[in-house]
Amino acid sequence: MVSMTAPVTVWDLPTRVVHWLIAALIPFSWWSAHSDHLPWHRLSGYTILGLLIFRVGWGFAGASTARFSAFVAGPRRVRDYLRGRLGAAVGHNPLGGWSVLAMLAALAVQVGLGLFSIDEDSLEPGPLSGLLSFDDARAVAHLHHLMFWVVVGLIALHITAIAVYARRGRNLTGPMVTGLARLPPGARAPIMAPAWRAVLAAAVAAGLVWFIAHGLKL
Repeated sequence: MVSMTAPVTVWDLPTRVVHWLIAALIPFSWWSAHSDHLPWHRLSGYTILGLLIFRVGWGFAGASTARFSAFVAGPRRVRDYLRGRLGAAVGHNPLGGWSVLAMLAALAVQVGLGLFSIDEDSLEPGPLSGLLSFDDARAVAHLHHLMFWVVVGLIALHITAIAVYARRGRNLTGPMVTGLARLPPGARAPIMAPAWRAVLAAAVAAGLVWFIAHGLKL
């Protein structure tokens, strides 16, 4: 068991890097689109896609706190958490776990729509836009713009939750920066994954992004 006063690694480096890169790339993607820097917007989208693919794989092969099995809970467990029947969580709590899934899903839809989108002048088409008619690709581009506000809404909820926990004396941002946190009494330290898994997951993600970016052609 680990003492309450001994900070341990709760969030591994790959999880933290993915978290903060996505946090930086979302506003960058918005800025590049609205500033007509579409090549940068495309590159940002590809990077987010790679991070999402990596994070999904890391959800099965990463550290114990990064795995979906550790934080995806059923309705009863979420209800018990909201009623204060569960102790402090190591990593994501049951409600936070579902917010993570919602954010990943929303970003996946947003990036996926971008892959099939096309601009009005057909100068910067998405790599998969050729699978649709021009009108359909333009309709998808419209949905791509609308979906961004869903992502913004989820970000607002995320920031609100961080602020609420901060008012209750629990700092969620610090551990996501340093990886370190003090565990509740009786909790076991999370199990970290070997570095080679992260390298392999990153290579697979990069390969899939390259394949998609080239229109699903080798």
